[in-house]
Amino acid sequence: MVALGAALGAPCRYLLDRWVQARHDTGLPLGTLLINLTGSALLGLLTGLAAGGAIGSEMLAAAGTGWCGAFTTYSTFSFEAVQLVRRGRAPGAVVYVLVSVVVGLALAWAGVEVGSALS
Repeated sequence: MVALGAALGAPCRYLLDRWVQARHDTGLPLGTLLINLTGSALLGLLTGLAAGGAIGSEMLAAAGTGWCGAFTTYSTFSFEAVQLVRRGRAPGAVVYVLVSVVVGLALAWAGVEVGSALS
């Protein structure tokens, strides 16, 4: 189930990133930011649903671990933050890192709360 979810999540990440970057040439990695924030919210939601018994462990494995795990990308986030600093865009890198981490955590928490309430 994890492999099936991952086989779908990775192409979704690639296609969404290319789509966002083609439309927003800001020099900031908006595609990765959108992907990681969306993935955080979705994984939180799935976790909340699973904790409340609304979805089973196989669905959590496929959609949570598999799809969300392959869709989101910590390594690309880290690399892009380093690249921003290396290109002299340290303030942008700081904003990128703070938004990614703080908003990502908030969305994951909100997702858990919503998923728990729906269960």
